[in-house]
Amino acid sequence: MIRIGKISYWHVHAWDYTKQAGAHPDAEIVAVWDENPERGKEAADQQGVVFYASLDEMLAQDNIDAVIVDAPTRMHRDVMLKAAAAGKHIFTEKVLASTLHEVNEILEAVNRSKVKLTVSLPRLNDGYTLAIRDILEQELLGQVTQVRVRLSHNGATAGWLPEHFYNLEDCQGGALIDLGCHPMYLTRLFLQQEPVEVKAEYGYVTGKEVEDNAVATLSTPSGAIGIVEAGFVNNFSPFCIEIHGTDGTILYGTPDDKLLIRTSRKEDYKDAWVELPIPGPRKSAFEQWIGHIQQDTNADENLAFAVELTRLMEAANQSAREHRGVRLSELQD
Repeated sequence: MIRIGKISYWHVHAWDYTKQAGAHPDAEIVAVWDENPERGKEAADQQGVVFYASLDEMLAQDNIDAVIVDAPTRMHRDVMLKAAAAGKHIFTEKVLASTLHEVNEILEAVNRSKVKLTVSLPRLNDGYTLAIRDILEQELLGQVTQVRVRLSHNGATAGWLPEHFYNLEDCQGGALIDLGCHPMYLTRLFLQQEPVEVKAEYGYVTGKEVEDNAVATLSTPSGAIGIVEAGFVNNFSPFCIEIHGTDGTILYGTPDDKLLIRTSRKEDYKDAWVELPIPGPRKSAFEQWIGHIQQDTNADENLAFAVELTRLMEAANQSAREHRGVRLSELQD
């Protein structure tokens, strides 16, 4: 049984991971720490586990093997460095950290302590992603020329997103670094090459401290362009994926959860849109993390995408702030 200390209930998905731990036969939450003691004690009492007012005290316990991190993004580096130094395995909400420099500090600490780290990038494991990866590996679209992924909701305009999600210091950004993480790592995956420059435009429809409407474009050496869209101010806006190539196009979620293809590279697919089957998802990031702990393996692909995600987010934030394109080579390691 892997005994888990829960680091914060700040994030909106904190209880989702608590439920995943509770549902896993080899995991259990045994303790809670929260930078907000009142919230943390309430969460601990609700689960019948110990609440620690001190993170250092919780991490010093021998009966805790691992932690789940849902603290504010600004705290990720500090709490994970402490967890790694204490020899605790780490599962964390995205982003791993807001800057590449902080990410590298975390990875160095994790490698030094030989603990297992996994980042919650759930859409990498969904069936439509697996199906699209297979299509791209078969080169059915020819050379990919454009990828567009959009994820949006009305959390700011409808008022259901927690107010603390608009705090720039805690969140290190708004719609893009929160919701836009998913289209960002999917766009990077589907482009199949490393971007060289990021340009971003942020909107402030509701006048919050952070952006509630965002677009980022990724430029690549081949000339392919990635378009990442996210927002907290859009009602009835479906999650959607478009991938265009020299010989074909894939569409998903426009607006139904159907995967469509049309391509001149396959006789059956060139005269009309064809709906393709979507396989079931693979194991969740949390389940994979438990497996890595048990089998002494590493989440290599997951961490590679997590590092790239932070690089792209850091560049996007700098681009929006400075109103210019930011080369990824400019970022400090």
